[in-house]
Amino acid sequence: MYSHSRNGAAYLAALSYAAILGFSFLFVKLTVTEASPMDVLAHRFALSFIALTIPVLLGWIKISITRRDIVRILPLALLSPLVYFPLQAFGLMSTSSSEGGIIQATVPIFTLLFASYFIKERTTGVQKISLLLSVFGVIFIFVMKSGAPLASNSFGGILLLVLSAVCLSGYNVLARPLTQKYRPMELTYVTSILGCVVFNLAALGYHAIDGSMSAYTAPLVKPDYWLALAYLGILSTLVTSLLSSFALKWIEASKMSVIGNLSTLISMLAGAYILQEQLAYYHIIGAIMIIAGVLGTNFGGRKSFAPSQTTSANR
Repeated sequence: MYSHSRNGAAYLAALSYAAILGFSFLFVKLTVTEASPMDVLAHRFALSFIALTIPVLLGWIKISITRRDIVRILPLALLSPLVYFPLQAFGLMSTSSSEGGIIQATVPIFTLLFASYFIKERTTGVQKISLLLSVFGVIFIFVMKSGAPLASNSFGGILLLVLSAVCLSGYNVLARPLTQKYRPMELTYVTSILGCVVFNLAALGYHAIDGSMSAYTAPLVKPDYWLALAYLGILSTLVTSLLSSFALKWIEASKMSVIGNLSTLISMLAGAYILQEQLAYYHIIGAIMIIAGVLGTNFGGRKSFAPSQTTSANR
C-alpha cells in the first residue's frame, strides 16, 4: 500500500512539474521584453534563493549539508541551472521558439540513452517505442505550426539548443542517484545558491564592464516584471526543482523525462484559452501521440526492481 501511494505521489509531482513548465512560456515572454536573458536569470535565481532562505533562517525548513555535500552536488548544478539555462537562452536568441521546442523534445531520447548506459535503467521495447511516439508528437506539432523544421540559418543557435537538451538529460540521470542520498530540499537549496551567485556575478560583471549598471535594476520597478519573475523564480525554478527531485527519487529518469513532454500540451492549451490562439487538427493529432507515448512509457513495461530505491535511505 505504501509503495503505491509513494509512486502515486511521485507521478503527481512529475505531472505538476510538467504543468508549471507548460505555463512558464507566458511569463518568459513578459520578462525578456524588459531585460536581457542574463539579467532575467540573475533576478530569477536571486528571488528563488531568497524565497527558500527565509524559511530556512526561520527554522521552518531544516537544511543539513557540508562542504563535501556541496562538492558532490556541484556537477548537478553545473548541468542545470548553470549551463542549461544560458545555453537555452542564448540559443533561442538566434533561433525560433518552434525550433527550440523541437530540439527540447529530444530530451527523453538523450535521457533514455544516458540512463541505460550510466545508471543501468532497463526499458522494454514497448516503452522505447512509446517514448519515441511522444517525442514525435511534440515534433509534429512544432513542425506543422512553423511549416519548416530547423529552418534557421544559425547553426550556432541550434548547436546551443542541442547542448542544452543534452545538459537537461544529464541532469535527469545524475539527479536520480543523488535523490537517494539527499532530500529534495537539500538538492534544490544548493543548486539555487550556486545559480544565484554565478548568474548575478555574470550579469553584474557584464554591466560593470559595459557601463550599463542601471540596466540591471531598471526592470525591477515594473509590477508586470515582478509578477512574471515571481512565477519563474518561485514556481518554475524553485518548485519545479523540488518536484523533479522528489519524482526522480521514486520513478526512473526516462519516465520522468517523457512526462515532461506534457508541458507542450499545457502550453498549447494555455495559448488557446489565455492568448486566444487557434487550435488546429495537428495539435489534436500531436496531443494524442504525446499522451499515448507517456502512458506507454510509464505503464507499458514490466515491473522491475530498482536497487537504488531500497538500498539507500533518505538522509
